[in-house]
Amino acid sequence: MEVKIGVQHAPREIALESGQTAEEVEQAIADALAGKTQLLSLTDDKGRKVLVPADRIAYVEIGEPTTRRVGFGAL
Repeated sequence: MEVKIGVQHAPREIALESGQTAEEVEQAIADALAGKTQLLSLTDDKGRKVLVPADRIAYVEIGEPTTRRVGFGAL
């Protein structure tokens, strides 16, 4: 699952590939924005944890799972 997080006062967004489902990611975001937690915590495919202060989240894009293309076939 591709997730992009915009952070206030930061020139670049955070982009990560997560093994979590869209529902799990959405619930973590909702909990952070509702004030249940102070940090948005997501884990990427390599096991790294990304922590973003909830009060600094500008936007979050949740994309479709990406498939890796192999070979030299037509695009």
